[in-house]
This record gives sequence, C-alpha cells and structure tokens, in this order.
Amino acid sequence: MTNLFPSDKALVPFVSVDHMMQLVHHIGIEPMLIGLADAIEQDFHRWELFDKTPRVASHSAEGVIELMPTSDGEVYGFKYVNGHPKNMKEGLQTVTAFGLLADVSNGYPVLLSEMTLLTALRTAATSAMVARHLAPKGARTMAMIGNGAQSEFQSLAMKAICGIDTVRLWDIDPAATKKAATNLRGTGLTVVECTSAEQSMEGAQIITTCTADKQCATILTDNMIGAGVHINAIGGDCPGKTELAAEILHRSDIFVEFPEQTRIEGEIQQLAADHPVTELWQVITGTAKGRTSERQITLFDSVGFAIEDFSALRYVRAVIKDTAFYHDLDLLADPDDPRDLFGMLRRAAP
Repeated sequence: MTNLFPSDKALVPFVSVDHMMQLVHHIGIEPMLIGLADAIEQDFHRWELFDKTPRVASHSAEGVIELMPTSDGEVYGFKYVNGHPKNMKEGLQTVTAFGLLADVSNGYPVLLSEMTLLTALRTAATSAMVARHLAPKGARTMAMIGNGAQSEFQSLAMKAICGIDTVRLWDIDPAATKKAATNLRGTGLTVVECTSAEQSMEGAQIITTCTADKQCATILTDNMIGAGVHINAIGGDCPGKTELAAEILHRSDIFVEFPEQTRIEGEIQQLAADHPVTELWQVITGTAKGRTSERQITLFDSVGFAIEDFSALRYVRAVIKDTAFYHDLDLLADPDDPRDLFGMLRRAAP
C-alpha cells in the first residue's frame, strides 16, 4: 500500500513571508540586522572558499530577472531576484526574491525561503558591515537619498551597527520621504525630512544612495561631495544604471564585492576596465587597507553578491531551528525504490 504521507526525506523547511516577519519580530529587527552583518562578515573572512560568478541576468526593457548562485563546497545556495522599477506604479514590489540552500553531498535542498524581506535586511546589513570598516570614526549622521522600500532598513542597520543617531531623508517624491519618516518614528533616530539632495547632505558623514530608475542618472554631482565622507552607493545594480557623477569616482577610493560583476553593473561601469578598486574581503581580512585618512573619500560600490545571500540564508537556517517560524514543504519525490519513480506515481492514482 502506498504511503500517503511524505517521508522526512521529502520535506524541506520553508520560511514564508509571514514566518519571516514573525521571525524578525521574535529576534528584533536591530538584533537581526546585527546577526546578519556578523554572518556576512564571517563569510567574507572565508571568501576564497566560495564559488564566485557574476549573477546570471535576463534583461528586458521593463527590468531584470536574475539568478545568484554560490557554494562553499559543503552547502550550495542560490537566489532568484527581479528588479522592475515600473512595478511601483502598478502597486507591485520593485524587487521580489526567494532563495534555497542545498546539501552539496547529495544535492537535496535543506532550506527554501522568501527573500523579498530577507534581501532588504541583508542589503542593509551588508552596507552597515562595510561602513563599520570604511566610514569615518564617530560618524553620527547619514544622508538617505532615495526613500523607497530599502531606506528604513538602511537607516536602522547604520544605527544598530555603526552608531548613527541622525538620518536626513530625501526623495524626488515627497510622499516617499514622508513614508520613511513615519516608519522611522520611535526608533531612536533623529529624522530630518529634506527638500533637496544637497540639503540632505548637510553634516552627513555617510551618504547612501538608493534609487530605482533603470537609467544612468546623476543623483550625486561632484560639487556635493566634500572630503572625508563615506558613500554607500547601492542603487546601481545592472548595466546602464548608475547614480554618481563620474568625477566623484575619480576622487574616491572604491571598494567592491566582486570586481567581475561590479564592472558590469556598478558605478564603475562608467570607468576604464582597469580602474583600480579594492575587494572588500581583503579589507575585512586585513590584507588590504580601508580608510587611511580623515580626508579620504571611501565609496562602497554595492551591487549585491551571491555570498551575501548565502550568508543570510545560512543565518536563517540556524535561527529557525526548534522554532515555529517555518513549516515543512513536501518538495521532493521520495519513492521506496529510488529507481521506481514511475511506480510511485502510478500507485498514487485515485
């Protein structure tokens, strides 16, 4: 008689959006951002163990759909993610995502998770982890240019991990700024709503740009950037999409995740292919220098890399153990005889 219930081998832990939200509230958003940042930094320390390849992208006039794979030799991971700036006007998310971890030894998945929320969290955690290494000591104020879905996460991560206490918000859409300011009320941050990009940078030691339009834009002009700041440029993430004037890049020391990907997708797509950049894993492991002077302009040309998603999924897999924040998904066929998949199907006939 056919067993109507899936075996343990067929079941894969699945973290839904609802479970992810419950998990964040259970841990606390700032402690979770700190935990994610620590997990990401741990994997940057073992960067050389990972498979590394630029993400596989399918571009269209409306946006991009990407797969981001990597492995540390024991666990394989990938993320599916899209970026469609027009979605906001249609009441849809600009970015949606899900991810998977699998056991390299047998190929069986060990975790499936939503990653729309988790990508927002890991992106912010990565930004703040990098700023912890590159931003001026004692930085307390951040300009947040682009007040969409990522802005609150970035602000709270910089507070929790880098110690900022003031965020100055600006967006081309005042409603987005109002939304971000409302959401950040009561978090312990001093929130200043600004009416121009220039105003948002008054007194800011960290400048974060996160805009969505799929175009080569100039969100920051050269005259806006003074000495000694750290720029966290996270909006440019595909060919033909940038946010900074090229002159800023020439004045900055540029730090990247994976040069082969960033030269295609990041701010440095505006520069010569041999323009010098420093890989972040080298700064984190102490084999390259980060901030070296008070007047230095440091630029994190962030495009997001698969290892950061791997780290986030690894973190989630660890923290959901012995909790109710996932359910088992009947995802894998598990016939009694591995050679008899058809027989399993036939015996399940009504």
